[in-house]
Amino acid sequence: MAMKLCTGNYVAGYALALAGEANRHARGVAAGGYPITPQSEILEFLRGFRFTKGRVQPVESEHSAMALCMGASLAGARAFTASSSNGLAFMVENIYAAGFCRLPIVMVAVNRTLGPPWNLWVDQGDTLALRDTAWLQFYCETHQDICDTVLMAFRIAEDPRVLLPAVVAYDGFIVSHTSMGVDLPTQQLVDRYLPPCNVPHRLDHEHPHMAGAILTPEDTFSHRIEVEQAMARVPQVLEEARAEFDSVFGRTPDGALVSYRTEDAEAVLLACTSVASTAREAVDSLRARGAAVGLVKLKQFRPFPRAPLREAVGAARRIGVLDRNISPGSGGVFWGETCTTFTGRADVLIQDYLVGLGGGDVTPDIIERAAVDLLGRERAGEPAWPERSGV
Repeated sequence: MAMKLCTGNYVAGYALALAGEANRHARGVAAGGYPITPQSEILEFLRGFRFTKGRVQPVESEHSAMALCMGASLAGARAFTASSSNGLAFMVENIYAAGFCRLPIVMVAVNRTLGPPWNLWVDQGDTLALRDTAWLQFYCETHQDICDTVLMAFRIAEDPRVLLPAVVAYDGFIVSHTSMGVDLPTQQLVDRYLPPCNVPHRLDHEHPHMAGAILTPEDTFSHRIEVEQAMARVPQVLEEARAEFDSVFGRTPDGALVSYRTEDAEAVLLACTSVASTAREAVDSLRARGAAVGLVKLKQFRPFPRAPLREAVGAARRIGVLDRNISPGSGGVFWGETCTTFTGRADVLIQDYLVGLGGGDVTPDIIERAAVDLLGRERAGEPAWPERSGV
């Protein structure tokens, strides 16, 4: 492997391409692609990659891009695509279909604010709107994280114990268009890490069957239970994928969440993607001034790691959730999941802080003000806006 200075989008395209090429001795690769800022560079990279078996096909819409991926996966190929914002919204019908058809497609989603009003900058609302679609969801902090997570996503999604599609998300422009040094793997190593893609329910001329047929309520109920059971197996498969990643590439990617200075923390901040990078600096600054604050970085959103989160928070009795998203009328999405995780724990105060919506800067000062507010609270209140209020 060799270090290379490259953008987040370059890294995503590179990892997708090598994962697809790794399936050249099986049923190959296919991807449908349609451009949308800020992810278009990913598809441009993939269109220029010479696959031994398969190709990336431009289509007329994001809806068609996911339809092509579904057809490819039903044929047994390794399938992937990339999109963002309103492109994700346009393909949502087929996103649901791919999830409940148990097709192990991997999609890179570069987070961008859903419009109108039209906005090119980062907001997690586009991918979080997909939280009920039976897709795994992983959120990346750094460029290296993108590379490693894309490769792990294929291994987890295609595992016979899971067989669910996966979204790998990261911040538009903040990560997608900035450059960092990344340890890029060789094709030989990716070949070692990713076994041939095997979709056991792929279509077969010798044994015809239907996919996505209408079911009775009883059969649908059983189907949903099977999807939930597959989600429950993800944590074990993730840990196995991380261990194998270390044996092949010599480093261990982050797990479902990562704790930072939480051992003696009185208050814990919960963040993900690039907000976690800034929050880490804010925690160090607060610690230097004597404030017992820690950080939990959330990487895996679906399935939501409830038990690991309770363990990571430990003895802390205050949790401040930094949400770069909002569910109108409800507050931040991560806050809602965190409150559910601590149901029955009246001793834990959970406060929501809405930051960076629409791509606004999330500075150390904003996070420090949220942490100071959290430490001074006796009870939780409505979601707070530290950028706009006296918090």
